[in-house]
Amino acid sequence: QLVESGGGLVQPGGSLLLPCATSGFTFSSYVMKWYCQAPGKERELVVSITSAGGSTKYADSVKGRFTISRDNAWNTVYLQMNSLQPEGTAVYYCNAVHRVRAQYDYWGQGTQVTVSS
Repeated sequence: QLVESGGGLVQPGGSLLLPCATSGFTFSSYVMKWYCQAPGKERELVVSITSAGGSTKYADSVKGRFTISRDNAWNTVYLQMNSLQPEGTAVYYCNAVHRVRAQYDYWGQGTQVTVSS
């Protein structure tokens, strides 16, 4: 189970921290990802972090503004979003994919982020 939280309404230039709490699987064996889906658009990958947390990969659109981190002791992954802009308005989803067996693929229900003045 993956449960995202922390979404809401934020003004342009503001920040939000999205935690994704997980349970029911061996968190430290999973690559964790954040996706976003804006209204009328396809879901797209924002950032990923390897199972041990040693490597991250960001979409060009969020480099320097968003930071992913994970706490393998608490089975939680975080997305720190800074300098948010209106185009960042989307539902943000947490995704877990086993680092070896990619068929083990779990999704959260998403959390809405709205960037507006």
